[in-house]
Amino acid sequence: EISRTRRSCNNSIPLISSLEESNSLEEYTYISMQALRNIRGPITAALRGVREPVATVEAPRVFSAAANAPKPVKMMDFQVYRWNPDSEDKPSMKTYQVDVNACGPMFLDVLFKIKDEQDSSLTFRRSCREGICGSCSMNINGQNTLACLCKIDKDAPSAMIAPLPHMHVVKDLVVDMSNFYAQYKSIKPWLQTSADPKGKEHFQTKEDRALIDGLYECILCACCSTSCPSYWWNTDKYLGPAVLLQAYRWVIDSRDENTNERLAELDDPFKLYRCHTIMNCSKVCPKGLNPGKSVAKLKQKLLH
Repeated sequence: EISRTRRSCNNSIPLISSLEESNSLEEYTYISMQALRNIRGPITAALRGVREPVATVEAPRVFSAAANAPKPVKMMDFQVYRWNPDSEDKPSMKTYQVDVNACGPMFLDVLFKIKDEQDSSLTFRRSCREGICGSCSMNINGQNTLACLCKIDKDAPSAMIAPLPHMHVVKDLVVDMSNFYAQYKSIKPWLQTSADPKGKEHFQTKEDRALIDGLYECILCACCSTSCPSYWWNTDKYLGPAVLLQAYRWVIDSRDENTNERLAELDDPFKLYRCHTIMNCSKVCPKGLNPGKSVAKLKQKLLH
C-alpha cells in the first residue's frame, strides 16, 4: 500500500508543478483538486488496509483567454440624496457614475464604491450585509428595501437612492429612528410570566411554536412602517405595522401570561385602529412577512 501511495504521489507531481503556470483562479483550483484526488484514495486505503484502485491522472483542462478577460466598462448613473446638517446647502440629489461591472451586484456595493472612490463624505448605515440587521434600509427607486438585498438592474440607465420617507434625516441616507424604537419599547417586547423557570426552558407545543412563524423573523428595519400613509400622518400616535407585528408576536405566544394586559394597552383609537389595510407594509417587507395580517389578527383578538 505504501508503494502504491508513492506511485500515486509521483503521478501528481506534474499536476502540482503546473500550479505555478496556472493563469486564473479557476484553473488553479481545478489543478489543485485533481492533485488531491489522485493521492486521497491510496492514502485512505493504506490507513484502512483496504485495496483501492489508483486514480488515473487527467490532463489539465485548457482555459480560454476569453474566460479570463475583464468585463467591459458599463457606467450607470446613481442619484443619491445628500444633505449635511452642518452646511447651509439645501437637500439635493447628487449624481454619481459607477462602473457596475467593477463592483458587487447590490446597491450597498455601489454605495461602498462611491464612498471609497468618489466621495468619502457620503453617510449611510450598514452592518451585516446579509439582510439580518436591518441597518441599511432606505428607499431605492421609489420603494423601501434593504440596500444589501436589492440587486442592481444593469439594463436601467439610472437609479435613485434616498432615505426612508417621512422620517427626520440625520445626514444623507441616515434617518432618526428614536421614535420608532420608543414605540417598539412601549409594547414591552419580552416574555412576561410569573413562573420561575429555575434555570429551565419555558416549554410549548410544536403547534404553539408554529404560531409565531412569520412574526419573530422581523428585523425592525422600518421599511413597512415608513411605507404606510397612516404612519406618515400619525407617526407620534399610530404604532405602525412593524411594532404592531411585534406586539402580535407576544400576544400569540403561549408562554406569555400578560395577553389581556397587552391587548388592553393596544385598544386605542390611534395605536391600532389607524390601520386602513392599505397593505403597503406587506408589499415592501424585505423578509417577505405580512404585517397587515398581524394587525388584522390583533383587531380580531380585541373583538373577541
